[in-house]
Amino acid sequence: MSDRRRSFVAEPGDVGERADKCAAARLAGEGATRGDVLRAAEAGRLWIGGKPVKPSYRLKLGDEVTLELPEPERSDAIPEDIPIDVVFEDESVLVVHKPAGLVVHPAKGHASGTLVNAVLFHNAVDDDDEAPERPGIVHRLDRDTSGVMVIAKTARAREHLKEQFRAHTIERVYEAIAVGAIASKVTYDTLYNRHPTDRKRFSSRVREGKRACTHVAPLESFGARATRVECRLETGRTHQIRVHLSDAGHALLGDAQYGKPPKDPALRAIAEALGRQALHARVLGFVHPERGEVVRFERPPPEDFTRALTALRERFAR
Repeated sequence: MSDRRRSFVAEPGDVGERADKCAAARLAGEGATRGDVLRAAEAGRLWIGGKPVKPSYRLKLGDEVTLELPEPERSDAIPEDIPIDVVFEDESVLVVHKPAGLVVHPAKGHASGTLVNAVLFHNAVDDDDEAPERPGIVHRLDRDTSGVMVIAKTARAREHLKEQFRAHTIERVYEAIAVGAIASKVTYDTLYNRHPTDRKRFSSRVREGKRACTHVAPLESFGARATRVECRLETGRTHQIRVHLSDAGHALLGDAQYGKPPKDPALRAIAEALGRQALHARVLGFVHPERGEVVRFERPPPEDFTRALTALRERFAR
């Protein structure tokens, strides 16, 4: 058997489980992630009794499951000496405060100067870990969104955190400045998908898609011009807060992609001075992958965000 093959026998507790889900759980400590298992199954490298099966195969008692892991996908990113604002770090996780303007991982147009490059220089990812294309990254923040992020330092931590994100059990609280008046709490619970005519954007006004849920509560009113709000994510789709508020007629201040320049000259000047969408990931809470206890981290909005709030208070506060 090659050194990339893993095997186990289905036990009573495995009966009826999907082969891919069970294999990912049973082999998690042996370097197999759920993504590895799915790629192996789709490539015909997941066998029951020597015969290839689909990922959705339901296990029977005594099934002999064999999996051949794909070769690890290494990152082309190189370590770069980019400062990291470390909120917390131990042997399995690194929690950072990402500044606005920093891209999370290398992509077209951003081959370097990213958080991943900084993490590699910081040596945050375990050298023995078969690092994926985006080492340690289990979630992301938009380039122009500031806030708290967690990075996995080991394969075990990565899978544990990814499962929490999939199960929507992560506590995520954002602070934002929305254009217009939001007088009371509101929940946006919608379908969510790519915008039908602009593939770079997303929309909650779709007939098909995944569920997206955002809970919004007003924190501070600036009359009819703007509202400081708290947004709690129940799901975490790309651009979710920006889209939900924009589709409701309350685009984030400074959001060039989902909003328009404010008509009010003073509000427009505040948005231009901010230079980005007014969105900050203030709180991140999760179950620690090793200790099994809930940990919670919080950072207040950065200086550019607070300057915008000060200007709003001076100009529009009642």
